[in-house]
Amino acid sequence: MNSIPILPTISTSFIVLSALTVAIGWWQIKQRKIEAHRKTMFTAAIFALIFFIIYASRTIFIGNTSFGGPDEIKIYYTIFLVFHITLATIGAVFGVVSIITGYKNKLSVHRKLGPVTSIIWFFTAITGVAVYLLLYVFYRGGETTSMIKAILGY
Repeated sequence: MNSIPILPTISTSFIVLSALTVAIGWWQIKQRKIEAHRKTMFTAAIFALIFFIIYASRTIFIGNTSFGGPDEIKIYYTIFLVFHITLATIGAVFGVVSIITGYKNKLSVHRKLGPVTSIIWFFTAITGVAVYLLLYVFYRGGETTSMIKAILGY
């Protein structure tokens, strides 16, 4: 029986927590609970930041795990992964801008950008969980190489 790797499990949990708190924050603002919304969205951002710190640290020092599933679906996994990475990048940029516009009380921009950011973030979390499941649960992960080893040629 394969064991589930701890750091990917923890980091994926934080991105799920981030998406859940974004959903709660969205509900709060619909209820006009502005201060609760502000605190919840800040918490969602902290969860996303913790995810990113764990993910980036693991990528640099331990490495990324290649897809270990069947070769015939590897291309589909790769396309899906690129889609996820693109969503995550756009979602992170939109998230930062949403937080800044909210805290600076630029509410006309914040009200337009917030829902779009939230939807992107929900899809980012869902696709992130799918990547995790494909890498570590449904299939045995492939080789893991750290960025440092890859750069230095080890």
